[in-house]
Amino acid sequence: MATVCATRPALTPVQAEPRAASQLSINTSQTGTPRAIPHKHIPYCSPGPRPGLRQTPDTPPASPPSPSQLVETTSLTYPPNGFDKVSNDPPVYSITASKLSQALDHLATQPLPAAHQVFPWLHGLHADNQLQLAFFIARKKALRRTPRCLRHITIVKAGGDLSHSRLKGAIAPEEILAPLQAARDKRVEDAADFLDMDPKDGFSVRNFQIQACKMATVSDIVVYCDNGTPRDEAERLAKRISRAQAAWLKKTDGLHFGSRPFNTFVLSDDYTVVEADFPDLVSLDSEGCITGKVMDFFHRERIEMCSMSAPSEISHNVWLGPTPDPSLPLEGERSSLMQDPSCFDVMVEANDLAQVPDSKAFKVLEELLQQKDAAKLPNGAIPQLEFPGSGAIMPPTWSQAEVDGLIATCEWMYEQAHALPSTASASRRRDSKLSLTVEVDSDGDSIMQTTKGQESRGRRILIHCTDGYTESSLLALAYYMYAECLPVHESWIQLHREKGRNFFAYGSDVALLRAVQPRILQASPKHQGDVQQLCPPVPQWLEKMDGSLPSRILDYMYLGNLGHANNPGLLRELGIGQILSVGEPVSWDKDTQRWPQENLLFVDKVQDNGVDPLTEDFSRCLQFIENGRKKGTKTLVHCRVGVSRSATICIAEVMNELGLSFPRAYCFVRARRLNVIIQPHLRFSYELLKWEEFQCQKRGQHLRRELEWAIIAREIAAMNKPYSRQG
Repeated sequence: MATVCATRPALTPVQAEPRAASQLSINTSQTGTPRAIPHKHIPYCSPGPRPGLRQTPDTPPASPPSPSQLVETTSLTYPPNGFDKVSNDPPVYSITASKLSQALDHLATQPLPAAHQVFPWLHGLHADNQLQLAFFIARKKALRRTPRCLRHITIVKAGGDLSHSRLKGAIAPEEILAPLQAARDKRVEDAADFLDMDPKDGFSVRNFQIQACKMATVSDIVVYCDNGTPRDEAERLAKRISRAQAAWLKKTDGLHFGSRPFNTFVLSDDYTVVEADFPDLVSLDSEGCITGKVMDFFHRERIEMCSMSAPSEISHNVWLGPTPDPSLPLEGERSSLMQDPSCFDVMVEANDLAQVPDSKAFKVLEELLQQKDAAKLPNGAIPQLEFPGSGAIMPPTWSQAEVDGLIATCEWMYEQAHALPSTASASRRRDSKLSLTVEVDSDGDSIMQTTKGQESRGRRILIHCTDGYTESSLLALAYYMYAECLPVHESWIQLHREKGRNFFAYGSDVALLRAVQPRILQASPKHQGDVQQLCPPVPQWLEKMDGSLPSRILDYMYLGNLGHANNPGLLRELGIGQILSVGEPVSWDKDTQRWPQENLLFVDKVQDNGVDPLTEDFSRCLQFIENGRKKGTKTLVHCRVGVSRSATICIAEVMNELGLSFPRAYCFVRARRLNVIIQPHLRFSYELLKWEEFQCQKRGQHLRRELEWAIIAREIAAMNKPYSRQG
C-alpha cells in the first residue's frame, strides 16, 4: 500500500546544519554535495571539427595580442608597499580585514582582459597533452605563456574546513598546493609547489575545475584561519605558499613578469572581527549558515527553480508545484504557498520510491481528513499521499493494477477537489475499468452533475515534488487529462501554454498515457460519449518529439535543440514564430512551411570548440529576439544540443533584459533548462562575464562584479560534479 501520513514532508530549517564536506572535493559549499535533480543530465557537446585530425582546427585561434593591446589589472596589494612583513625568507606580509575588503572591492571594479588575451591559456595547455596543444596553439608556443594582463586575489583558509567560517571565494590549501612528499630531508616542509592542474591527456573546453588553481598562480594570496585554528598554522601555510610562488616563477615563463609580481599575505585580524565588521566578506558564518551576503550558486539555483515552478492551480482546487520550503526567500504572488502550505488540505508527493495507491490508502486519507476537519490532528498537520514519480510506470511492462491505481487516484482527487461523495462511501455503477459514473443518460453514457456550491467547497490539493516539475509530471498530466477530458498531447500543451507550467515529461510517460488514453477519457466526468474523442488522431509534431518541450526561459524566448527547431508544428503549438539558429541551420523547407524569411536568423561559423567567439554576435541576436517580441511572437534559440552556444545567447538576453549579473543569469537559465544541464564552455562563460561590464556601461553604472572568474568557474564545476558522476 502507498504511504499515507498525517503531516507534510520535513522542511529544511532556515539555519540548516551544514553537511560535512570533503576537503578534497571541489564542492565545499554549505550545501555539501547536492542531490542531482531527476531527469537532468549533462549531454555531450561536440566541439565541431574533431581535434587531432589536423594540425590546426578549421577555425584557427586568434593571434597573440600585441603589447599595445594588453589591459593590465591594477591591485591594491601590488606592490606590497606599506604592508608589514611577517617573514623575510620567504617573504610574507600582513594584511588587515579592512585592507582586504578594499583590495577585493578594487579588484571587482577592474575591467577584465579581453577573452583573446587569456585564451587558450585558461583552457589548460599541458606540455604532454599533444591533443590539446595541437588544437589550440599548433606551432605558436607563445600562446602557452602566462598572460601578463591577469591579476587576481586568492583567499585560502588554513585548515581547509570550508563548512563554516568561510570568506568570499575561499578555497582549501589542497586545491592549489601539491601534497608534500615523504622524505628524509629535514627541510621537507620548506618544499612547496602549486598543483599542475592542466590536464595531461584528453581534449576539453570545459575545464572549470582547474580555474581556481590556475588563477592562484597569478594571484596575491591571502591566508586566514578561523577561531579554532592556531595562527601559527596560518603563518606556516603562508610561507609554504610563498615558496610555491617562487618555485612557479622559476619553472615556468613567469620570469617575463620581471620582479616578483605576486605575494603572500596573512590576515592579521581574528575571524570574529571580520564577521562582525565586514559581513560582506563572509559567505558562511562561524555556525556554518549562509549569510546571504555572498551569492551561493546552489542556493541561487534552488531559489530560481522554485520561483519558476511555484504552486499554481492547474484544475479546480488542484495545484502543482515544488515541495514547500519556508527557508527560501521567494518573492511574488505565489511565494506564500511555498512559505506556508497550510492552505492546502491534502498533499500528494510524487517520488521514485512510492507505490501506486489502493483503496485502503484512500480510506486512511479520508479518516485523516475527517480528523483534520474536527481539529483532532496536530496543528499544521496535512494529510499526505505518495504516488510513483515520472518514469516509474514503464510501458510495455506496466501492469493493469498500476493503471487502475492511476485512474483511481485521479478519481479520488477529483472527488475531493469538487466535494463529491467518495467512491469509498457511495454506491455507483462502474465498468470493469474503474470508470466513474454517477448518472446514466438515454444513450447509456455516464454524466456528472455538480452544483456551483459543491465545486466551491472542495478540498485544495497540492501535487508536489522537490523541484515541482519532474517526478510530478506523470500524475499532473494524467489528472489534467481526466479532469478536462483532453488527450495527452492537448493536455501537455495546455498545461505549458495556458496554465504557465514549465515541466519535463519523460517520453515513457507520454507513451504510457497515450496507451491508456481511452480509459482515462472514458472515466472522465466530462466525457459525453463521443467515441472519436477517446482515440483522437495523433498530431505529426507529437510523433517527432524527443520527449521534451523546448525550455521557456522568458515569456518571449525559448531555449531548445536542433530537434525542436526542425519541428515547426510543435513551435506553432507553443506560439513560437521566430527561430534563432546558432551554428546549426534548420533542415526543413521553410517555403513549404510558410515561414517568413525575416523570422529566421542563422549565426554561421560558430562551433562549440572553445575558439570561436560569440560576443560580436550578441547585439544582432538580441535585436532579433526583441523584434519578435515587439511583433508579439516568441523566439526559439537553438544550437545542436541547446546547452552551450544557444544557452550563451539566452544568458546574454537575461542579463540584458533583467539586469542580472552573470552568475545570477547563469542560475536563472540553468534552472529553466529543465531536462539537461546548460554547458557554455570556458570562453563563452568568460565572454558573458565581460558582457556584464558592457551592461554596466550601457546603464551608466559603475562596474562592480558580484563574483570573480575563479569563484564562478569553481562553483560551476561543483554544481556539475554530481551529474558527471552519473556518467
